[in-house]
Amino acid sequence: MIFLGNAYLSSLLGKPVVEASGRTVGRLKDIVVLATETYPPVTKIVVEKGRERLIIPIFQVKIVTGDAVTLKGDVAQIPAETIEPEELALAQSILDRQVVDIDGRRVVRVNDLEIAAIAERLRLVGVDVSSRGLLRRLGIEGPTLAVSRLFRKPLRPTTIAWDQVHMLGATAHPLQLTLARDRLAALHPADLADIASQLSTSERADLFRSLPEEAAAEAITELEPELQVSVLGDLDKERAADVLEEMVPDDAADLLSDLPEKQAQELLGSMEPEEAADVKELMKYSEDTAGGLMTTESVSIPEGLTADETIARLREMAPEAETIYYLYVTDAAERLAGVLSLRDLIVLRGDSPIAPRVVREVVKVGPEEPATEVAQLMNKYDLLALPVVDGEDHLLGIVTVDDVMDLVLPSTRRRRQLRG
Repeated sequence: MIFLGNAYLSSLLGKPVVEASGRTVGRLKDIVVLATETYPPVTKIVVEKGRERLIIPIFQVKIVTGDAVTLKGDVAQIPAETIEPEELALAQSILDRQVVDIDGRRVVRVNDLEIAAIAERLRLVGVDVSSRGLLRRLGIEGPTLAVSRLFRKPLRPTTIAWDQVHMLGATAHPLQLTLARDRLAALHPADLADIASQLSTSERADLFRSLPEEAAAEAITELEPELQVSVLGDLDKERAADVLEEMVPDDAADLLSDLPEKQAQELLGSMEPEEAADVKELMKYSEDTAGGLMTTESVSIPEGLTADETIARLREMAPEAETIYYLYVTDAAERLAGVLSLRDLIVLRGDSPIAPRVVREVVKVGPEEPATEVAQLMNKYDLLALPVVDGEDHLLGIVTVDDVMDLVLPSTRRRRQLRG
């Protein structure tokens, strides 16, 4: 097959489809691609013949130009075809749809699609999201470009490579979703939240269904509270429970507290008992107290360890801890006896006991301490985390600096600061 250079879908649609004999049989209605590859190859064309719709395999096409599509033979000799589940009709399924530009971290509308010949096969290589793509489809690209050049304001196409596109909704093929999910999951949770906030309710639900549970959990925590509730409500119960298990317990507790009581209890019942127990404990406290701000995922160690033993213990506990900059030291009765900073730990010789380096005068609060007082203490003593203890000095959890920032800064301002 001969294909003369790259082309946009809009420049091919409506072109006459001509048999080898020279007879025009109809007009190009759509182009079909195989969705299972990174750059999907064209497999078929859809021809509109009066009220009929003919589906012709691409190997029956001889030449594709900007003027016409020429077949190798006559239509009467070509067996009838159908569009298979793993295939996508581009104009029908993708054109004018919203997609996620993974590299640009934004939601865009597809104004046109770029097709190119690669290794003797036609492939879908990108989507044009520019106003020029829309003008091209309207048939006024040429005159508009002439005017823009006259005023020295050229209109340039903005094409996103297909492998950086994530489709949404019913148009998203499962295999295409698989190709995109790892790239989506690699985005910063705040970027995923920004993308999600630009979507409709159904599209947002599709996005979070396609993400790995850990990435979904981190992104949900970056959303505004009302969107968190919406997303969780759109997930099935088991999926929602799995996502909650991946969240930091205090974030999960805050989210469940915003749900109707019945729904919150159902989700807690679907969670693993250990994770559910931590969340239930935190839900007892008011949101404007230390207990409401704290997380149970802290690192505590017995005071009789050496530096090497402490580091070995830290390696085991670090994956589950929210912060490891402070290690909370407990005595034989499991009461808070002091705190050891990570900096002090790493300068110790391996066989040295940690006890001499432990700071015994610990700034701490009870679970009912007002959140404003917690923020003031952390600011006064320049703390990254503040331990929360019960009446007998048993460690209940810690309040981290990001929890305090959640309290005192609007979420949009907080994200901007964290990114900077």
